[in-house]
Amino acid sequence: MTLPAIAVVSLAVALVVTPAAMVVARRSDIMDRPGALKSQVTPVPYLGGVGVFAGLAVGVLAGRPSILVPMALALALGVADDRVGLPPLPRVVGEVVVGVAVVLTCPLHLPGAAGIALVAVTVLLINGVNLIDGLDLLAGGVTALAALGFAVLAHGWGRQTAVALAAALGGFLWFNRPPARVYLGDGGSYLLGTALAVLLASVWAPHVPVATGTAALALVALPAAEVAFAVVRRMRGRQSLVTGDRRHPYDRLVSRGWGRPAASGAYIGAEAVLAVGAVIAAHRSSLAVAVVVDVVAAAALTVLAGAVGALAPDSEVPS
Repeated sequence: MTLPAIAVVSLAVALVVTPAAMVVARRSDIMDRPGALKSQVTPVPYLGGVGVFAGLAVGVLAGRPSILVPMALALALGVADDRVGLPPLPRVVGEVVVGVAVVLTCPLHLPGAAGIALVAVTVLLINGVNLIDGLDLLAGGVTALAALGFAVLAHGWGRQTAVALAAALGGFLWFNRPPARVYLGDGGSYLLGTALAVLLASVWAPHVPVATGTAALALVALPAAEVAFAVVRRMRGRQSLVTGDRRHPYDRLVSRGWGRPAASGAYIGAEAVLAVGAVIAAHRSSLAVAVVVDVVAAAALTVLAGAVGALAPDSEVPS
C-alpha cells in the first residue's frame, strides 16, 4: 500500500470508528467526569484511543504487523485504567510488559542494556503523553507533529507507521477540537506513548545513521520533559510522584490568562519547532548537530517551564 493510500484509509477509519467508540464509552460508562483535576465542566466519553488504534492499524498491517502487539497491550492497559482505576504498581508492571513487547517486536536485535533502555523509554513516553493529555487537542496535536517528523526521518515500516499515526490522529482531532466531544483516555495516551517508542526504535535500527536516531530524540522531548518537570515539582513539594496535579506548564499558562486552545497551540507550536530541528539535523547527517539540537531543546523546554512556574510547588509560585 502506498503512503498516500495509507494516509487516506487511516484518516477515514479513524473518522468512522471514533464516533462509534464514543457511543460505546457512553453505554459502558467509560466517561471522564468533572473534578478537581479536570478541565471540563461536563462528562466527556473516553475511548478516543480506540479510533486512533483502528486507523493506526492500517499502516502497521501494511508494514510490520507484529508491532500491533505492544500497541494493543498499551490500549488495553489504558482502557482498564480508565474503567477501574488501576493502582500504581500494577499499572507500572503493565507498562514494563508493553516495553518488553516493543523490544521483542521491533527488528533491532538489541543486546541487554540497550533493550532495557528501550523498555525504560517506553515507560517514560507512556507516562509523558499521559501527562500532556490535559487539554483539548494537546496530546493528539503534539503526537501528530512528532509522527510527521518520524515520517520524514524513518523508512520502510517505520515511515508507514508514522504516516498512519499522523492520519489517524487527524481523524481523532476532528472530534477532540474544543469543545472536545471525546478524549483519548488513558487507553489513547498509553497507545500514543507506545507508538512513539516504536517509532523511536525504528530510527535506532542498526542500518540507520546514528545522527538520525540522535536527532529523533528531539521529537519526543516534550512528553519526556513533562515527566521530568512533574518529578522535580512533586519532589520539591514533597508530594507523591504518582499523585496528579494541575501545575503542568500548560496549566500555568491557563492560570496566567491564556485560553486553553492557545495553551495547546503553544505546545503544538513548540513540537513543530522541535520537528523542524530534528529533520534539519538528520539531513545534515552530523552527529554533532543532532546532539546540539537535543541539548538546546532540553535547555529551552526547561527554561520555559521554569519561567511559568511549572518546576515549583504551589507555595513557591507567585500569584
